[in-house]
Amino acid sequence: MTDWLVGLMETLGAPGAGLAIALENLFPPLPSEVVLPLAGFTASRGEMDLLDVLVFTTLGSVVGALALYWVGALLGRERVLALAAKLPLVKTSDIEKTEAFFQRHGRKTVFFGRMIPIFRSLISIPAGVERMPLPMFLFLTTAGSLIWNTIFVMAGYLLGEQWHLVETYVGVGTNVVIGLVVLAVLVFVGVRLAERRKGRHAARR
Repeated sequence: MTDWLVGLMETLGAPGAGLAIALENLFPPLPSEVVLPLAGFTASRGEMDLLDVLVFTTLGSVVGALALYWVGALLGRERVLALAAKLPLVKTSDIEKTEAFFQRHGRKTVFFGRMIPIFRSLISIPAGVERMPLPMFLFLTTAGSLIWNTIFVMAGYLLGEQWHLVETYVGVGTNVVIGLVVLAVLVFVGVRLAERRKGRHAARR
């Protein structure tokens, strides 16, 4: 992957880094924790302009997020509810609670979500489903992405040959996020199965 990224940046320069970040939004196996520090390191060697890297990677983040926003918008609330009704253990009320949460905290969720591994990409879909005003979505996505990108690009720029250390440390945080997600899913499933058992006992009585 690193060789491919290096080749992309050598061929396209800073726009290549932006393209990689846009693809990262759509294909999470291409992590920004690798792309951004590598771009910063490349800039430190004088092969790309640092400001260009920040501009194009942020632009790539916005383009990728916008694509997922429109996926959510095209999917729409009714389709989401229809899909939820077919999923085991999921209730329509779960979607309605999620909607209520997003209506109350949508702006903060989109802004800070751009700085959380895994959720960075996914947060754009509910924003599209809820049809968050596009100018507001673009503003929050750009602001959150600029902060995230700047931190990681500058880390690679300052660390130089040791840029890969960024991925090592961020990987720990990513694993924590994954662990919390898995735990939340297990708790959700456990609660729903317990509710089903209680319902069956009550029906027998």
